[in-house]
Amino acid sequence: MLNASQSEVLELIGSSDIKFVRLAFCDVYGVQKNISIQAAELSRAFESGIAFDASSVRGFRDPSHSDLFLFPDPATMVLLPWRPSRGGVARFFCDIRNPDGTPFSADCRHFLADTERLCNQFDLRCSFGAECEFYLFKCDENGSPTDIPLDQAGYFDIAPADGGENVRREICLTLESMGIQPERSHHEQGPGQNEIDFRYSSALLAADHVITFKQVVSTVAARNGLWASFLPKPIMTEAGNGFHINCSIAHSDVTAAPDEALFRSFMAGLLEHTPEMTLFFNPLESSYARLGREKAPNRVSWSPNNRSQLIRIPAAAAPYQRMELRSPDASANPYLAFALVMRAGLDGIQRGLTPPPPCNDNLLDVPEEIRVKYPALPVSLSEACRIASASSFIREAVPKHIFDAYTAQD
Repeated sequence: MLNASQSEVLELIGSSDIKFVRLAFCDVYGVQKNISIQAAELSRAFESGIAFDASSVRGFRDPSHSDLFLFPDPATMVLLPWRPSRGGVARFFCDIRNPDGTPFSADCRHFLADTERLCNQFDLRCSFGAECEFYLFKCDENGSPTDIPLDQAGYFDIAPADGGENVRREICLTLESMGIQPERSHHEQGPGQNEIDFRYSSALLAADHVITFKQVVSTVAARNGLWASFLPKPIMTEAGNGFHINCSIAHSDVTAAPDEALFRSFMAGLLEHTPEMTLFFNPLESSYARLGREKAPNRVSWSPNNRSQLIRIPAAAAPYQRMELRSPDASANPYLAFALVMRAGLDGIQRGLTPPPPCNDNLLDVPEEIRVKYPALPVSLSEACRIASASSFIREAVPKHIFDAYTAQD
């Protein structure tokens, strides 16, 4: 029931067999958390919020300032289809507020919503689509994950070599029942590796969809006796799990003609700031084992069609109004990642930046004298922390609470 109002939601809850409500949110690293309340408590949650202990959530608060409140966003209500139909369960994403009612500074969902509002002030409209790869591993007789992939299939392989075909089908049907429209699914490059793409949308809705997608994948995998991994490099000798971010750029006026100058300045800002943002796009130490291998870029460059570049302009996107950022991995917080993409692009527009010439080489397979002509991305988590910490752009763009949580990893 996306885009519903509070009154519509309360009417539906009161007239149906929904008995439980899950209030969901993410920590600063994009890990979903939730608290379950009885359906009868939902009206109070809308009115005054539901308190929780923020000191127990990584990156939030210390015990001396631990109280925060969850306020459900009625527009995000969905039924969890894997829960019983009788005594059903509804889920809402929530705004996180301080006891005085102000937004909590480490609420990345609020940060993304603020960024969307900022872009609207500059007559900029951004739509996002995500490609979030994952591995499926077998579990042992006790149900514990193993390091054995579900299959040994490769890119675009079919059953019976592709062991994940039915699992992907179940994931797609579950997503569809929750209001998320899958567009394509297939086996990826690594053994047991999969990809399911869904339709683009506004930044906030797209990030909500990514969080829901991860929950659905993990839930369906568990129901099939499997374990789903979104780690950047689950198998060190195989392809990593990318989180490719597709971003379409346009004026807020939907009737306006495509503006290539606007698009190129946005891309130039994203190219300039990606090394500084890499800490947030690639937040784990194992993230850096992925970059520079199997089409995961480690240099700052762009090109039409070329999948070895940091930014690819898809062939279907001519005349250059959509770009794909290929360095982020599946451990990234989508709220934070999408917000930073927009803020970097907006900075490029405001400063009138121009991108460098396109690179048509495969930078993962060229002599070093060619590769060093292009700026490098960080090669480790500690280097990414140092670059982010020294960046005036990051310090200005990212709320201090979130900035401190990430840079404390160094």
